[in-house]
Amino acid sequence: MSGRATLLAVLGCAALGACARQTAVPAQATSASPPAIAYEAHLTAGGIAPAGGTLTNPHAGDAAVAKNGALLFTTMNCDGCHGGGGSGWVGPNLGDGRWRYGGSDAEVFSSIFYGRPKGMPAFGGVLGSEGVWTLVTYIRSLPLPSDLPTESWEQP
Repeated sequence: MSGRATLLAVLGCAALGACARQTAVPAQATSASPPAIAYEAHLTAGGIAPAGGTLTNPHAGDAAVAKNGALLFTTMNCDGCHGGGGSGWVGPNLGDGRWRYGGSDAEVFSSIFYGRPKGMPAFGGVLGSEGVWTLVTYIRSLPLPSDLPTESWEQP
């Protein structure tokens, strides 16, 4: 019986030790989420907007990054919705200069990173900030079409 009591005591201590919570300092994240950007159409819980920040494209105008972005655009099947070369299909044309959620680099980044209602999935968790900036650089390199098939829904 004493062997059984000793075994139960050891198992009880092991169980308590396994349940003890330890607080360790988390490792530094390699890619933190970018700050939110202010946009008048955002809906915020309780009317309190998250802290905003300034996003700047670290690769703006870099042709080599744009070329890699074209490959990433195809690899991630962005052309499945936005058409070849971002010319539009189920998703909107990305080269015509018309943007529903804002067309600045920061706003395009936010659309790709966090997604948008009615069809645009969030890719930030898959690509990280660097991958999203690569796509933004590619999208910015797309030539403006010579003929736009429709008019903008916004009044000038």
